[in-house]
Amino acid sequence: MCSEKNDDNLATGSNHVSAEKKGKKLTLFEDLLQDSDTVNSNSDLYNGDSCPSDCESGGENEVRNSVGNGGGEEEIYGIITKNFVSSLSRSGFDAEIEGIHRIDFSSFTSRAKLQSFCIYSKAVGMKCNGDPNVKYAWFGGSKSEISAILSHGFCLPTANGSHGYGVHVSPVNQPVESLALATADEDGLMHMLLCRVIMGKMEAVLGGSDQYNPSSEEFDSGVDDLASPRKYIVWSSRMNTHILPEYVLTFKASPNHREKQRHLQTPRVPKSDWMPFPTLIATLTKFLPSDAIESISKFHSDYRKQKVTRHEMIQRVRHIAGDELLMAIIKSYRSKVYIYTH
Repeated sequence: MCSEKNDDNLATGSNHVSAEKKGKKLTLFEDLLQDSDTVNSNSDLYNGDSCPSDCESGGENEVRNSVGNGGGEEEIYGIITKNFVSSLSRSGFDAEIEGIHRIDFSSFTSRAKLQSFCIYSKAVGMKCNGDPNVKYAWFGGSKSEISAILSHGFCLPTANGSHGYGVHVSPVNQPVESLALATADEDGLMHMLLCRVIMGKMEAVLGGSDQYNPSSEEFDSGVDDLASPRKYIVWSSRMNTHILPEYVLTFKASPNHREKQRHLQTPRVPKSDWMPFPTLIATLTKFLPSDAIESISKFHSDYRKQKVTRHEMIQRVRHIAGDELLMAIIKSYRSKVYIYTH
């Protein structure tokens, strides 16, 4: 190549010393990228220690070890399917995998994304005593949203995601948290991304928080619960450097028999004050755009038709409106009810 020829010329005569110094500068990042240079659509994404991973749950270990040891596609797909289906089953849902697609990192742009992820993984690892704390995580969305992410990357969140402003993904053993955001397409199919996520040092983020960056330089990401996280929060400023989609899952999911029976039982009258859902929707129209209200109304209609569970409906409404706004509206409603009845 031309660059190699030029380097050879520079390394002769009086320029020998300066060329060596320049060579060291040019290779400063090459040790971070050399393992990913051999990446193709059929090879392991991370060779050597260029992109360290973690040892979190049994399910995560299985996937990580299978990929890390160069497991065949059928083996990897089988492990992902088993863990995904069994995790949803424990949460009360029956799932059927329709297809698994592994992201191809052979194009120039996708290789750049991979190499960027590797560099940031190394940088966070250096900051965190050698451990970048890379996790597997799920991201659920509509078919169009998933396609846009694969083409252009993650977009800025349009609403508070209940625990700060950022991209919310769920641990590999908690896909039900992302299931609530996976809208079925025209064929009744749902879609999720299985991603690798650089978490670094995590901090707890309270529900209803308006946080949008780490609270200090000490932290890199957020979780809803440090002891048993169900949400990982990747701040918007880092969403396209710290999240690397690796697989796309296409599937069908529905509440299993036990879950349906639980939700179809005659509801108990709440002991505390509560707010009728139509009243909540009417109040939300003062704060949210019309398309958000239409989505919330549709979820409520689907719930009344028993197409979705109450849990699914509430989770989706929380995602659209944000816990902070919902809490303020409900508290205001309760205070008015108290005044009118006392």
